[in-house]
Amino acid sequence: MRPDTPSPADHTTEAERLLRTAAQYPEDQEPLLLQAAAHLELSGDRARAATLYDQLLTSTAPVAENPPLIKALKAANLWEYGHEAEARAIIDGIRAAAPRTPEPWDIIAEALEQHDDLQASHDCYTTALTLLVDPSDDEIPYTTQSLLAGRHRVRRMLGKAHDNWDALADRTHTSTHTDGISLDELHDPKRLWALGSDNPAELKAEIARLRAELGSYRAALSRPFPVALLHWPAADLTELLATYPGLQPEYPSHEAHLTRLESSLRELAATGTPNLGIVTGSIPSYEAFAASERTTPDSIPLLAEYATTLAARGKATPWPPAKTATCWCGSGTTYRDCHGVPDLA
Repeated sequence: MRPDTPSPADHTTEAERLLRTAAQYPEDQEPLLLQAAAHLELSGDRARAATLYDQLLTSTAPVAENPPLIKALKAANLWEYGHEAEARAIIDGIRAAAPRTPEPWDIIAEALEQHDDLQASHDCYTTALTLLVDPSDDEIPYTTQSLLAGRHRVRRMLGKAHDNWDALADRTHTSTHTDGISLDELHDPKRLWALGSDNPAELKAEIARLRAELGSYRAALSRPFPVALLHWPAADLTELLATYPGLQPEYPSHEAHLTRLESSLRELAATGTPNLGIVTGSIPSYEAFAASERTTPDSIPLLAEYATTLAARGKATPWPPAKTATCWCGSGTTYRDCHGVPDLA
């Protein structure tokens, strides 16, 4: 196991923490149980993860908000521990239902690809893009960009010629990545043979490692795991600092808070961090969280823990918003005319 890879025990511990939080906040149990199930998968306890997916699908209070996503995650998990027939049946049901959100399509297409059913994976990606993406739009939604990239990757492995969707994938990749590596180069199957040594066993191990890393990265894109930063509206921040002056060093002014938040998100995006988001705090919620942690609200380290907990409960808003959408800061102006300006310091 690589040194920077969390151990199975760490994933089990995190799953247990999320399960306790779900019991404390039953209204937010869906995102919390999904995260707990993902950690159980990573710990190797796939059977227990399956029970959490079943719990979400059969529960009536509250009813699942996104059943296709849960079914897709269940199918991918089942396939990984030997239940291929059941997994395929679930995937067929999702394809027939044709959900109008990208996440289920991403997951089932990825599962089919990982198990070498490339044509079925290609068909899933194509159906999803046809349903969800208007190729004439100037701005392709962030949540659907992985569908474009996934279809492009599978077509390269199938040896298919470029089509209009591939051209759109190329343009989207070029506009969002500045590393100079094209999708054709990134998805070239021959690159695998340039890795490692001439020893087949070592090469196989290298490929397995890369697949594991890519699987984790794609899972982060598909599952509700946002890296979220904390935003305080002006009135709340004024009251917060008046009540807890120890937090003043973290927030010299509201304008500086907003600028720092946007800049931090841009820096994270530049390093390739996926699924960025913003959570908005409120003083009653923050004080209740501090009480649950048995600490004082007058604590700067507690702010990051509060943001993480809000994100785990599904309270994060994806960042960045569309250029023409209202800015996340609450100004009422469009993002491109507010904190989305290119030269924001």
